[in-house]
Amino acid sequence: MIPQEIIRKKRENIILSNQEIEAFVNGLTDSSFSDSHIAAMSMAIFLNGMNEKETLNLTKAMTHSGNILKWEHLIDDTFICDKHSTGGVGDKVSLILAPVIAACGGYVPMISGRGLGHTGGTLDKFDSIPNYNTQPDVETFQKVVKEIGCAIIGQTPDLAPADKKLYAIRDVVGTVESIPLITSSILSKKIAAGINSLILDVKIGNGSFNPTKKIGEKLAQSLVNVAKNADLKCTAILTDMNQILGFNAGHSLEIVECINYLTGRTKNKRLESIINKLSAELLCMNDKNLTNDSALKITSKVLENGKAAEKFEQMVAALGGSKNILSNYKNILPNAKYTEEVFSNQAGYIKSISTRELGIALIELGGGRKKITDKINYSVGFSDVVEIGKKVDEKNPLLKIHADSKDDIDRLRNKILNCFVFTE
Repeated sequence: MIPQEIIRKKRENIILSNQEIEAFVNGLTDSSFSDSHIAAMSMAIFLNGMNEKETLNLTKAMTHSGNILKWEHLIDDTFICDKHSTGGVGDKVSLILAPVIAACGGYVPMISGRGLGHTGGTLDKFDSIPNYNTQPDVETFQKVVKEIGCAIIGQTPDLAPADKKLYAIRDVVGTVESIPLITSSILSKKIAAGINSLILDVKIGNGSFNPTKKIGEKLAQSLVNVAKNADLKCTAILTDMNQILGFNAGHSLEIVECINYLTGRTKNKRLESIINKLSAELLCMNDKNLTNDSALKITSKVLENGKAAEKFEQMVAALGGSKNILSNYKNILPNAKYTEEVFSNQAGYIKSISTRELGIALIELGGGRKKITDKINYSVGFSDVVEIGKKVDEKNPLLKIHADSKDDIDRLRNKILNCFVFTE
């Protein structure tokens, strides 16, 4: 069980035993695997993959690297569920879906992650809300879920701690896209949270980690198979990530968009379509008597009567944030020092968007991490981004940049403009 021998076996594409996988996972938490060992091992897995049994063993080992939450003594209900996205630019579904499901009577103990690569993390978005505690103790987390119905937090030190270590290193050594590592990372956190139903939003397209439908289907199959072998009800849905999801990308800007959605001010149609599909599927997983249409009527009602928005505000307040964020978000959330619209230099229609490059430009603005220790600027980003198929000219902006300095805008303007491909 010498680290370099386990790394060598995976480097040579030899199937690892359960004992070897457990030694690696133990090494993530007891430091018997150094950061260099972990980086080398993650690269070996990235290059050679793992079979389904290896992936299941890795998931189980990471799940049991810490505590597993129990809900039976707190909640007299079996509708304890969660949703996870494989990552995209402007993906804010979790922020809306969790309070919607809570308003429908479900319980959503959501353990979320930070941004990986060019994608934004749900946890980073909540960090943009002043005083919101993304790292509460387990007792607080369970109390909020019981009383409000949902809580979105980061990994606690004793929930899948092995994943927390591996997650951070994957982001900076270029192994984010590994299907076995994605599968074990997602599912270890979800199983440790004690849920019984999981819906997976598997993104495909140039703004995701799955550029083709074939790769997306392979990841979805891996996730569902491993989840079911771990006794977790699970469904995966493939959704488009060839353009940002919604109007805005950037942490506080996405919070604003979610508040506008929940309160009925404005709704992006593509975002609404995905939220409807995922929330209806979760309700149907819990109640086999429901049809998709009847489930949609339930979710529509809690949005229209304001109960979903109320759950969001209650969750924010219960975890330390403002008690009136719905009405006072303009004064609560951080605002960028400079804003400027970017205009097309030609007329036509938007044929395609290099969404991944837009995500990288957001990191260049300070809205993401280049290394583990980087601090995020939560106010920067893009708002009112045009969609594929829209007609544009020199008078209609492609988007608005929110930046910390005028120099940042000038430096990135052409890069951002080059993300948009036009057609007549």
